[in-house]
Amino acid sequence: MQSYEYDAVVIGAGPNGLAAAIRIAQHGFSTLVLEGSDKAGGACRTEELTLNGFQHDVGSAVHPLALASPFFSSLPLEKYGLTWVQPGLPLAHPISDRAVAVLERSVQETSDALGKDAPTYNRIFGPIVSCSKSLIEEFLQPMIHVPRHPLTATRFGISAVLSAQQFVRSHSFGETAAALFAGNAAHSFLPLSSPGSAAFGLMLGMLGHSVGWPIPSGGAKTISDALLGHLKNLGGKIQTGVFVTSLNQLPRTRVILLDTTPRQLLRLAGQQLPVRYRRRLEHFRYGPGIFKIDYALDGPLPWIHEVCQRAGTIHMGGTFDEIAQAEAEVSQGKCPERPFLLLSQPTLFDPTRAPSGKHILWAYCHVPNGSSFDMTERIEKQIDRFAPGFSNRILFRRATPAIELESKNANLIGGAITGGANDLWQMLARPTLSTVPYRTPIKGVFLCSSSTPPGGGVHGMCGFHAANAALRFLQRRP
Repeated sequence: MQSYEYDAVVIGAGPNGLAAAIRIAQHGFSTLVLEGSDKAGGACRTEELTLNGFQHDVGSAVHPLALASPFFSSLPLEKYGLTWVQPGLPLAHPISDRAVAVLERSVQETSDALGKDAPTYNRIFGPIVSCSKSLIEEFLQPMIHVPRHPLTATRFGISAVLSAQQFVRSHSFGETAAALFAGNAAHSFLPLSSPGSAAFGLMLGMLGHSVGWPIPSGGAKTISDALLGHLKNLGGKIQTGVFVTSLNQLPRTRVILLDTTPRQLLRLAGQQLPVRYRRRLEHFRYGPGIFKIDYALDGPLPWIHEVCQRAGTIHMGGTFDEIAQAEAEVSQGKCPERPFLLLSQPTLFDPTRAPSGKHILWAYCHVPNGSSFDMTERIEKQIDRFAPGFSNRILFRRATPAIELESKNANLIGGAITGGANDLWQMLARPTLSTVPYRTPIKGVFLCSSSTPPGGGVHGMCGFHAANAALRFLQRRP
């Protein structure tokens, strides 16, 4: 009889890898996590990227899905130091020098500021916010599954398959409501004319109302630290600084879970994969990348709209048409002259992350995959448009092009942060069309990254579902 050193080995200590390891360790199986970097967390980390004392998020900064995640919610992560900060407003979206859109926690308060669009906004978001828990459960499942809430899911799905452009036009939204929806829909990394982009506008709006757009106190690293602390408490082990280049170099184990994209799976497994499966993985698409800048500032941003001081997240790109133009250019392989920006200003609500009186700013825009173009000037022109004099407050900036992101984190192919393109087909076939997309043709090898359903975001559900598939394998094979 063959002996094993571990029941499960997980490659990659991002949120999904840690979630997978925790799920397996919960069932009493011995688990080892191997991480190529010298720190756990993947992109979910916080470091001094600019000056001493300024704590910047390496990857994601705002985490509605982490707070909403059914799996994370079931874990005692607060025991390991994870606490959440809710900004006064989840989101503000300056449109022009005279107009700004605001997403309040309350649907009614949000709609009150939308003038003639108030009844429509209430009619759209009132029902989905009231059943948000059910919708989140459906949204964070594999795409091919038996719905637990079929009527709710069907009602949502009818609108979700539309493009953001179709959705806005069908409801005759005015300028403010249309811009607010466009900013949320642009999180899809799709052109706003693409089917399915409306789903992101609806889901992110719903999350803003139901759970907020919170930031973890102390930065994103506290999420990873809490997951790692719980894993160790369950008896799981982790080794950092171990870069795996082949499955053959792993300890003897009953199952392997890979928190990697299909491209790394091809490198790790090589000829062990059947030709047909390899070809499907080779055709997997990663979507646009990002150009990110971390700023150390000597004061808060001088917003022309005072309400922006209350918001943890800022969408910046102007009107619906301006945002649609920017995202269309990215899809055409161009770097937009006036990009759509996502900004987080966490030190307005968590002052521990910068020296007294100082601030940090986290900002990125979408660019073509693999771009090396320097977007700094274009990004700062956009910020200066709505916060004139912003440049005078910069103490230090650290710009990271899309191509450089991949060199720092192998999962960020071409600077793409979502694990794969978010069009309708690839959300369904992620990475291939299967009722169990986590299972590979190699016996006992599973994929647990955001390249599997439900996709990108810090929620751990890709790891959770992959671990459940691995557990079925473990439990039927002594």
